[in-house]
Amino acid sequence: MTDAAPATQQNLHTLYRDHHSWLQNWLRRQLGNTWDAADLSQDAFIKVLTSSQNVADIREPRAYLLTVGKRLLNTFYARRSLEQAYLDALQQLPQALAPSPEQRWALLETLQALDELLDGLPLAVRRAFLWSQLEGLGYRDIAARLQVSERTVKRYMAQAYEHCLLLELT
Repeated sequence: MTDAAPATQQNLHTLYRDHHSWLQNWLRRQLGNTWDAADLSQDAFIKVLTSSQNVADIREPRAYLLTVGKRLLNTFYARRSLEQAYLDALQQLPQALAPSPEQRWALLETLQALDELLDGLPLAVRRAFLWSQLEGLGYRDIAARLQVSERTVKRYMAQAYEHCLLLELT
């Protein structure tokens, strides 16, 4: 263990001690839910711990934690929205075709991973990629749905593939 490790641990401990309650209370007000707020506040400090940001260099800890907390809230709401859309789609299936609870869980996890993978891409690019990969639509059909040219769809697909490949390399 290096000499810097105990100092980093102490700085993180101080940050946690001084600001954890504040962050958790802010998240609770945003969510209206103590349990989710507790989970997200812990996630925020894990993000701080695993980030490249040196804890000692954080000059405005509450502003920094607020930014981390807002990002986690966005992810939380996106996941909740994705789960609700999935559950709504399941309601439309006949009972005989409905997946088991284990299959539902696996599908939700896969959908979340896919959503995270495509995060950061423009909506039209995401839609083109998903329609191509999940529905098997051709570029002409995608172009018609998006009301763009096939050439634009090709650019969208190239952008999506590049995005996925770059994430795979990191």
